[in-house]
Amino acid sequence: MSVPPKLQEPHLARRHRIGKAFEWLCCGSTWFGIVVLGVLLLSVGWKAMTWPAPKAKPAGSPTASTEAQQLSPPLSKKFFTNYHSRNPREAGLLSALWGSLWLTVLVALFSVPIGVGSAVYLEEYSIEGRLKRLIQLNLSNLAGVPSIVYALLGMTAFVKMFGLFHKDEEKTLVVNLLFTTVDVPLPFDRTLISGALTLTLLVLPTVIVASQEALRAVPSSIRIASYALGATQWQTIRHQVIPAAMPGIMTGVILALSRAIGEAAPLMLIGALTYVAYTPGDISNVSDIFKNPQGLLDAPFDKFTAIPLQIYQWINQPKAEYSHVAAAGIVVLLTILLLMNTAAILIRHRFQKQTRW
Repeated sequence: MSVPPKLQEPHLARRHRIGKAFEWLCCGSTWFGIVVLGVLLLSVGWKAMTWPAPKAKPAGSPTASTEAQQLSPPLSKKFFTNYHSRNPREAGLLSALWGSLWLTVLVALFSVPIGVGSAVYLEEYSIEGRLKRLIQLNLSNLAGVPSIVYALLGMTAFVKMFGLFHKDEEKTLVVNLLFTTVDVPLPFDRTLISGALTLTLLVLPTVIVASQEALRAVPSSIRIASYALGATQWQTIRHQVIPAAMPGIMTGVILALSRAIGEAAPLMLIGALTYVAYTPGDISNVSDIFKNPQGLLDAPFDKFTAIPLQIYQWINQPKAEYSHVAAAGIVVLLTILLLMNTAAILIRHRFQKQTRW
């Protein structure tokens, strides 16, 4: 039944008003979030570049402004070359930077082969059935599990190894490599490799799901054309499917690593340190790698800290100066995350421009 024109016009005007109101509501919500984020970033950046005003000095002593000018800001060169100190004006991020770098490298070494291999199997080799549907369901659920649950699993599996080794029965596994040996403590205890394996569990579902989506986006015509030319399934996957899916895979891996580098709860629960006056393997710059190659092998089994843990420790300090040091650490962490996300976007854009199908 058609609506008469006289009754249709008021209804149409009302719908237009509702649609316009909803548009303004969405726009206001977006700009509100942007303004709040901008205020927070400006506040953190201001704290990272200034120290709190010193207390008034008696007559005849140097003025507060002169002292403030002589002090370098919290975010300065020495912030990247100093270890944590009980003096906030001398505290630095060196040990946390190297700890986060080692964590990122180890998580990538563990998660990329396992995650991409699992995605290739699920998308290219496995057949549809109950088992595959069960695996897919679990992957989707695991991607949303809180990080503290993975921390409990990492504590049980890697730090304590399910209680297979007791404190009075600690053992060392000697691994013979080409030119040297590595002493692997059992259990791993609160070492760098325990933290890396725990974070690997955390990001592995994300890597698998992202890699599956990238493989699924490759047109089936590429596979059919490769088979028609006589290529085997493995040759098709290796030379055609994986290169075409590489932008999505690399984007998912980088985003997963950016999540891992910002996590603090799993590392806190497994017992990572917050006051560390050394770097894993005593490697504090690139030249130390050549001076002490053994440090590369010892680093995964050394004590460590990370940037989020160091920031958390500074925030909990009673001295007001530590809040400015923590702000400098937040700026460094945000910069690293921004660079990693930018790299993911650039990699995807570059590969997509080169892809032709």
